[in-house]
Amino acid sequence: MAKTLQMNFDTASGKKVTLTVDEPRVDLTAESVEAAMQVIIASDVFEWNGAALAAAMGAKIVERNVTELVKG
Repeated sequence: MAKTLQMNFDTASGKKVTLTVDEPRVDLTAESVEAAMQVIIASDVFEWNGAALAAAMGAKIVERNVTELVKG
């Protein structure tokens, strides 16, 4: 089963941005993810169309089943 952590942010210009992390740690808590999102915002290393990330809007872990039929 494939898992991803999706972190949703608003930018300073009001646009929505999602940062995705493949195969996140299994011991994540809401508090640790929220703290990490605040660090991401404070570090000011990501921007979207010239606008910095401004607010954490939510996060979720998405699980999906993938069945490979043909490897290429």
